[in-house]
Amino acid sequence: MTHGITNGNAAGVYVVTATITPSAALTIDTVEEDFTVTGVKVGDAITVNPPGITTGASIVNCRVKSADVVAIQFTNPTAGTVTPLAGAHTFTVFRPEGGAAASLIAD
Repeated sequence: MTHGITNGNAAGVYVVTATITPSAALTIDTVEEDFTVTGVKVGDAITVNPPGITTGASIVNCRVKSADVVAIQFTNPTAGTVTPLAGAHTFTVFRPEGGAAASLIAD
């Protein structure tokens, strides 16, 4: 058993909103788009909540791509083109202590 975590705690948890306008997702495709979210940093863990639901379009991943830039991956498994909902998206940002996530969890 390993004890202690170096850089294992969150230095901060932040909730921010950014107004984004996703492009259309073509039929049976998954695409990644970049959006400006001021204040995010490489190494942050992030979640996103859209302003509503778009039938046929789903968010399958989001990540901090670079400083102030979040990449969101949308999927469209339908037989037609779908445009994910535009508007104010809420992002929860988990900033790890020391700037990097821990490599293990210990008791």
